[in-house]
This record gives sequence, C-alpha cells and structure tokens, in this order.
Amino acid sequence: MQCDAQNYTDDACSSLTETGSAIGEALAAQTTTEERRPGAVLRVLETVDRVGNRLPHPFWIFVGLAVIVAAASAVLGAMGVSAVNPSSGETVTVQSLFTAEGLEVALGGAIENYVTFAPLGLILVVALGVSIADAGGLIPTIMRAMLARVSPRYVTFTISITAMVAQMAADAAFAVMIPLAMVAYRAVGRSPIIGAVVAYVSVGGASSIGLLPSGSDAVFAGLSTAAAQTIDPEYVVNPLSNYFFSATSSLVLALSITLVTEKVVAKRVAVLEAEKPSLDGAPLEHKPLDDAERRGLRAAGVALVLFVAAVILAVAPSGSPLRGEGGSIISSPLMDAMAVVMMLFFAVVGLAYGIAAGTIRRPADVPEMMATGVTLLVPVMVLFFAASQFLAYFKWTNIGQVIAIKGASGLDAIGAPPVVLFIAAILLISLLNLMLTSGSAMYSFVAPVLVPMLMLVDIAPETTQAMFRVADAPTNSLTPMSPYFVMALGFIRQHRPSAGIGTLMSLVLPIALVNLVVWTCLFLGWYLLGLPLGPGVSAR
Repeated sequence: MQCDAQNYTDDACSSLTETGSAIGEALAAQTTTEERRPGAVLRVLETVDRVGNRLPHPFWIFVGLAVIVAAASAVLGAMGVSAVNPSSGETVTVQSLFTAEGLEVALGGAIENYVTFAPLGLILVVALGVSIADAGGLIPTIMRAMLARVSPRYVTFTISITAMVAQMAADAAFAVMIPLAMVAYRAVGRSPIIGAVVAYVSVGGASSIGLLPSGSDAVFAGLSTAAAQTIDPEYVVNPLSNYFFSATSSLVLALSITLVTEKVVAKRVAVLEAEKPSLDGAPLEHKPLDDAERRGLRAAGVALVLFVAAVILAVAPSGSPLRGEGGSIISSPLMDAMAVVMMLFFAVVGLAYGIAAGTIRRPADVPEMMATGVTLLVPVMVLFFAASQFLAYFKWTNIGQVIAIKGASGLDAIGAPPVVLFIAAILLISLLNLMLTSGSAMYSFVAPVLVPMLMLVDIAPETTQAMFRVADAPTNSLTPMSPYFVMALGFIRQHRPSAGIGTLMSLVLPIALVNLVVWTCLFLGWYLLGLPLGPGVSAR
C-alpha cells in the first residue's frame, strides 16, 4: 500500500502502510488456507486412502483372503451350496479346500499356482525386451523427443487412447503401457503415479473396446452366438457386431478419464507428493537430441519397419501357422503369443538403437540390461506369490462361479422395461465383477441367461453383448482381486514404496465411477436412438 505525501503526514502514512501490510498478510494467509483446504471429493479419497492403507501389507492381505476363502469353502461345501451353469446345464458346487483334492491344490499345487499365474509370465517376458529399450536409451529418448513439443495437458488423453489400442496385445498391454506411461509423465515433469493410474484404468477399466478390433471381440461373439442359438439355432453374432459402439466408447472414455484425472486424480497425487515426496520425481531433461541419439532413432525406425514387415509376411499366407481356425488373425496363435511378440519387438528396436547410439557396446551389455529390468520387478513378484494362491483357491472352490450364476439368474425375476432392465443388469454385473474379474469368464456365465432372456423381449444379442461390455469393464480396475491391480500397485510402489491398496483404490475409484455412469448413459442413448452397433447391426 502506497501513500500520497500531499494528503498524509509521515506518521499517518507509516500507519497506513503497516495496516495495509497486515491486511495483505492476513488475506494471503486466508487465501493460502482456502487453497490448501481440500474439497469434498478429495476428502473422501483421502479417507479411502487412509483407511485402505491401515490394512496390512498387500502380501498379507492376499494371505488373509486366501484363509477366508478356505474357511468359506468348508462351510459352503458342507451346506452343499451349488448353482446350475446355464451354458452347460451342469451343477456347479462349492468345493472345500479341506479335502484331499483341496489340500493338493493348496499345498501340492502352490508352485504350479505361482508359475502359471498369467501376469507373472507376461510381466517378466515383456520386461526383458522393454529393459533393453529402456536401459539402452530408446524409450527415454523417444519420450523426450515426442513430448518436448506436447503440452502436459494432452499427455493424459494420448496415453489413455493409446492404452486402449494396446489392448490388441491382450493382458500384455498392462505390462507394456503402465511403465511406458510412467516414463511419459516423468518426461513432462509430472508424477509417474498419474501415468500408472491412467494406463491401468485405460487398459483394465475400459477393456474389450478400442479403435481397432481385438481378440475379445471374437471371444464375446462366440459366447453370444452359443447363447443366442438356444432360441434361434441359425443365429450368428459377428465379431465386429459392436465395433461402431466400441470405437466411439473408446473416445468417450478417453475424454472421461482425462477429465477426471486432471480435475481429481492429479490433485490427489499432488497432495500425496506434498506430504511425502516419492523416490524419483525429477522430469527428464528437454535438451535437444544429439547426433548419436538421432542416429539411434533412425536405426530403431528401420528395425521397426523390418520387424513389422516380417510379422506381416509371416502371417499373410492363408495357411500360416500363426493364423487361427478359418484363417482368423484376431483369434490366432499370433494373438496368443502377443507377449513374446512384444518382447521381441522392444528387444529388436532397442538393440538397433543401442548399437547405433553407442549405448550398447558389447554383447554382455544386453543380458545385464535385461537383468536390471527384472530386478526392479522383485517386489511385484513377491506380491504375485500370495495373490496367485488366493486366486487359485477362489477359482478351484467355485465360490466365484456360484455367486456369478446366482446373481445372473436373479435377473429372470425382473419384469421391467428394457432400459430399467439394462440398468439393473449393469449394476448387478458391476458388483459381481468385483469378485470375478475375467470378462470372458463372467460373460460365459451370464450370457446363457441374459442373451436368451432379452431375445424373448426383442432385444438383440449384439445389444446385450454391448451392455455387458459397459457393465464389465469399469469395476475391473477397482478390485484388488484382479491380478493386474497387484501389478499396477507393484509399479507404483517402485516409485512410492509407502503406497498401499488404499492408495491405488483412492486414485482409481473416481475414474471407475465416472466411467460407469458416462458409459451407461452412452449405451442407453445409443439404444434409444437405435444407432448401429456395428456393420449391419442396429441397437434396437
């Protein structure tokens, strides 16, 4: 505050100046307090984080869940709890782990449960190739080159839509996209934790959709066809029957994920980082590429083209062993081995870059780089041991199947208009999905009930299939029962060792809930307008 010497004495001027300074400091303090005071949403997420992280280490959480499943299996098994699988007509009965067969699964099968745990092999195999590309300098260089001219505000949408396209690699997309997204966010000076959450939710929380068809389209179409033929033996559901809806959904959800991430998740991560900085939050330098890096990128580009050309030539012949039944590429050995393909891809382009740029000078450098990448995954591998045992028990006891079947059968009792029935089914499947997170497994249970039931009220199987996608995906990323929840948490703990189940749940929860609401509204609007779900397929 300044004084006018013509109107005030020196003493008055001094007094006014002091008063103005005091008022300014008070207003600044009030503003700072208001800025620091979290909103209602952030307070709720902080509570989820705090309560969730009061739980024991995730390893012991899964051990405890395994014990609960064992106890429940004994009680439910003794009661003879069962359900009839509508797809086969067979009775599914809860099996007790406290039998000779159960103890063989729990004790004799412990090693097999671990080594056959799908995410374990995926993450290790893909990491071997990614480690070469990362340690050799290719990934940091590409990120620096690509993101140097991109505003950080566009990173979230770019990562999200890319992760949805990466679903063509099936579950391998988790192992590839989460670490790459963390590098991308660090490259623009933002927390890698946000990148991990965005990639994890975009792959798992928006699963089975994308701008390009994927193997899940063929799987869902096959299950829908089998269920529909119980009413009409000639009915066939095409794998592209949901393509228009899926492609549009991917764009809408990418926007939804971006909005919630920037408005809620990023603020929550900022609070976490302010409370206790992570291990490595320094952004990558945005210095210009030097001659060696440019030379490496050119070599990597040539290697990329040659690799893609080799894959195309290998799969092009109609009788190629990489094709599936009927010459299918979507459902084929190539897609089944996508984790290995991705590993080879990263290894080839990483080697080309490293040799050309001079970061790889001798053959011994390669296995050392691969070993370094695997070493970083040791905490994740420890978590996977406990998680694999729990999920093996849960699957073998049939508890998840019985719950899913009985829940789906309960929809038969609802005599309501299609829109109300859709909403009820979406909510029920979303809840069941917290316990049985495999989309194809869940659909195999509910499709034989939902598809024929809705066909009888003139709702096409393709519409039911689209509705299931909406119900199945968002809560996939919310439940710790998903093995990929453990994977995402493991990557985040590399950056922030104090992170627990509550941390990841508090970051994923707002995205999952908003996606469920937005996607449900999109589906209902699509149905009411009678828009085409895919080529030649109307929603009504």
